Formats: sequence, structure tokens, C-alpha cells
Amino acid sequence: MSTQPATVSLPPQSLTAANLRAWSWHRQGLDGSLAGCTAGEVLARAGWARSVGGANPYLSLFARAGLRRSRVDIDVDAQRILELPTARGCTYVLGSDDFAWALRLGRPAAEAAVSVLTRLGVDRGEITLLEEQVRHVLAEAGTPLDPRQLKEELGDAVQSLGEEGKKKGAATTLPAALGILQAEGRIRRVPADGRLDRQRYAYEAWDLPASDLTDEEVRALLMRRYLGWTGGATAKQSQWFTGFTVAQTRAALGAAGAVDVPVPGDAGKDSAVLWMLPDDVDRLAAFTAPAEEQIQLLAGTDSLVLLRRNAAELLDEADHRKAGLSSLALQADLPDHPILDRGRIIGLWQYDPETGKIAAWVFGDLTPAVNRRIAEVEAWIREDLGDFRAFSLDSPASRRKRIDALRASTTATAER
Repeated sequence: MSTQPATVSLPPQSLTAANLRAWSWHRQGLDGSLAGCTAGEVLARAGWARSVGGANPYLSLFARAGLRRSRVDIDVDAQRILELPTARGCTYVLGSDDFAWALRLGRPAAEAAVSVLTRLGVDRGEITLLEEQVRHVLAEAGTPLDPRQLKEELGDAVQSLGEEGKKKGAATTLPAALGILQAEGRIRRVPADGRLDRQRYAYEAWDLPASDLTDEEVRALLMRRYLGWTGGATAKQSQWFTGFTVAQTRAALGAAGAVDVPVPGDAGKDSAVLWMLPDDVDRLAAFTAPAEEQIQLLAGTDSLVLLRRNAAELLDEADHRKAGLSSLALQADLPDHPILDRGRIIGLWQYDPETGKIAAWVFGDLTPAVNRRIAEVEAWIREDLGDFRAFSLDSPASRRKRIDALRASTTATAER
């Protein structure tokens, strides 16, 4: 992907599947190395936390630094961390040092929404005027307003786009205007009840100073961060997360000073070449997977899994052949949340709010360390969250079949 890439060879023992899983685990701070860090520090070092109205941001911070929801919510209220639209226009929770430049990454998606309106016959000037009217209404209100309240205050300034607009995902002109304003840091979303695991928001005026980085510099910065978060990734994986074109990816890898590391085929089916930061190459060469268990329960959208969408590589090769797991190895995204040990997926779980218990299917033996961590996360969910939703529409009823399937798998495993 680079014009003249520097190719670096590493000892075979550094590139085994088990060592690479543990290496990513370490780079993600899931080995205890981020204990005592603030939320902002965790997000800067392990990667932005995907939100989608689910509980992943809370569990990401609890797993790495032991942070409770009350502490995280204080940081949100103080704007030390916020949920903002960034790479690919998707929302992530990130630290204040990243706000301005990360918002730049979300502008293409915001502009694409405006382009849809243009094709529906809406003049760009009308959207610009609506943006200013939104800002005026929010300033006059002096308090956050939700979309319904905004629409009532704006009246005829918000144009309905009829059935044709609905077909294209644009029922009115308001969402596009809100998207542009958010991408420019002129308004921000305020989560209902101050909680990140809700997808109900109000908006308030904001005046975030714009980043002075160029688009090319922003893309290079994201690539450096991404490779640091993952400890190395394929070009295809980086393109999925960043949304960069092939040409932009090539330029960003070059600007980041990335080198390519050939990986034997048995370390991952799509990992013939890992792109890494030079310093991480030296660190990986000196790295050895821990001998003792390190158990974590994570969300299916945790950075360890989502940044590269490589769930199959996180399964041991022997598990690919087990009953019920062969199909799992073919999926980019997991059907349930993972239980992991040093980067290897050893089980799946869901929270059952009816019983206040975690339904867990562990592929192998239930060790004391696994049981202990399940109990710890179970208690944390009850005390801090009340439920654990993967995304905004993830209700207890919608996950009932998965909960029952996990319990059935546990029974079947015990009987074998």
C-alpha cells in the first residue's frame, strides 16, 4: 500500500497466532496496564469507544481501568470525554484532546447527507440558513432541546421531504443541518440523563475551536493512532475503520511512517501483511504472551474486536472445528459478547435482566478466574447499569433467544 514500503521481518515466535492475540490484548490495555488511568487516557491509548446507544463505552472503561459509571458520567458532564461523530460519520466516545481533529473526519458523511437533499431539490443555501436558525434557537433557549422541541421552535424553517425523502432516509431537512453543525463543532449532543447507554439526545450550542490540521494531516494522525491502538493491522482492516480510499490509505500509511511485517498464513487468514509503527515492531519482537490467565468480559463492539473486525482470528484454531463454533469463525461480527483470555475468545455471554445474571457459554473449562470475572461483571452491571444493551434497540425481549441459546450450549458442553 506504500510506494516503497519498508518491510521488516520478525522471529517466527513473535508472529504466532497466540502471541499476536496477546500482543493486541496488551496494546489495548486489557492486561491491567491501564489501571488507574482516567477515561480520557484510556480512550487515547486503547482507542475510541463505539457507542450506538449501547453500554460498550462503560464496559470498555471498566475493563481497562476499573472506572465506574458515576465517574464516567462526571467526565461526560465536564466535557472531558464526549460522544461525537467522527470516522465514517460514526459516533465514538473520545477524549477532549481529540475533539477538534476527530470531528474533521466526520465532515464527509455530514456533507453526503446534504448531497442527498440537493438531489431532492433542496437548495444548499436553505440548509445554511437552517443551520443558523438552529443555532439561534438553541442560544435563545439557553437549555438543550431535543429534535422534537427544535422542530416545534423552527416551524416552517424545517422542510418536509415527503415520501421520496423518506425512501432516501431524509424525512426532513433538520437532521442534515444538525449533522453539519455537529461536524463543525457548533452544536453538540447532550445524552438523556447524562448516560452514554441511551440513544435519546438533546442539542446545545457549542463553540469548539476548529482544528488547524489539513485533511491529509488529520488522516495521517488517525492512521498513527489506529496502528498504535491495534498494535498492527492489515490495509483492508484500516480502511474499514477509517473509511479512507486506497489512495488516502497509502498516503496516510506513508505519513505515519508505517512499515509492513509479513505474517505466516497460519497466524490469520487475511493477515499476510501487518502494517505497524516502527516502535511497535521492536516492542513486539521483545514481547512474550503472559503465562497466567487474564480474563475479561467485553462488549461485541469493544475496540479489541471492532477496530479490525477480526473475530475469527481471536478464536483458537482448535475452536474453529468445535460443534457450534465453525460458523462463528466465519462471521466478521459476533452474535454475542465475548469472554476472552489474553486476546483469545474462550466464550460468549449476554446479560439477563430478568434474573440479574449473566448467561455464559465457555467453550472449555470454567476455571476459577473465569467464574470470578463473570461474577464481577455481573455485579457491576446490576449496580451501575441495570441492564447491558449492545445498542439502542437491544431490549431484554429481543435477546431472549440468544440468552436461551447460550444456556443450551452451556448444558450441551457440560454433557459432552
